[in-house]
Amino acid sequence: LREIVFIIQSQSNSFHVKQAERRRADLLEQAQSLTENPPVVQLLHTLSDNEGDWSILPLLPVLSSSFGKNSSWIVFLEEETNVKMIKLLQVLTRFDRNKEWFLGKPLHDEESTIIHHYAFAENPSIFKYPDFAAAWALSIPLVARLANKVRNEPLKSDFTIDLKHEVALYIWENGKGLHLSAVPEFCTEPEDSPRARHCVTTLSRMPLCGNPVNKDDVFVAVKTCRKFHSERVPVIKKTWEKDALFLEYYSDYADPSIPTINLGIPNTERGHCGKTFAILKRFLSGSVPQTKWLLVVDDDTLI
Repeated sequence: LREIVFIIQSQSNSFHVKQAERRRADLLEQAQSLTENPPVVQLLHTLSDNEGDWSILPLLPVLSSSFGKNSSWIVFLEEETNVKMIKLLQVLTRFDRNKEWFLGKPLHDEESTIIHHYAFAENPSIFKYPDFAAAWALSIPLVARLANKVRNEPLKSDFTIDLKHEVALYIWENGKGLHLSAVPEFCTEPEDSPRARHCVTTLSRMPLCGNPVNKDDVFVAVKTCRKFHSERVPVIKKTWEKDALFLEYYSDYADPSIPTINLGIPNTERGHCGKTFAILKRFLSGSVPQTKWLLVVDDDTLI
């Protein structure tokens, strides 16, 4: 166990910290029952002050320098991921720790998708990426090589849409790196499911997040553009608009019949960050009701 480093993909929010601490306590308790030296269990958000390190790739040099000499594996898991320690040890012995390994439960796209930038459009299912909820693991030799790559070749973008897909792409290196190796025992079955008997990892029941928020605690920002004013906006108006107490439509054209607000950001076919940032600025400027929550949706979103 002392050769395994567990990284819980935590967030600094107090609710998530509590969930992550509970997961860490469970891992350490299992280790104690095995009379083993306790493994290293770290909360991701505590490893660095760099906010971008939640995306893991920028953190690889830190992981390599901190754990590269005395560890064999880095296992990443989410707050709700249960781990059966004995079974994990048995599974990892199938893989030579001195070689490069990228392990996980494989996911694939049934069709090309915008959030993956239409990668592998001719055959989307050919590329596999890990289901983070089932845990995923990197061998230290792979961590060391990737860490050197990050040091020598700065990451091209600090913008992340689907982290698990982008991590897999980075490791794949346009076909020159590693594919994900499937581990059938990495599962996302509920912990009490009969189908989870062979599993190393399972999922806890999602905790209750508290009472529903009030309508007056939510401001809804709908992103649209002129060409969809007559096609998509009427669907929202006929369905869920009435359920939102505070709502504004943001567009590239001011249409008083809706009404829409022109934020001064032209419509674009790819990448919509400019409009989103303009919405955030407007929300923080005091020009709209100051609510506890801001909900940003597209004009084809049904709620």
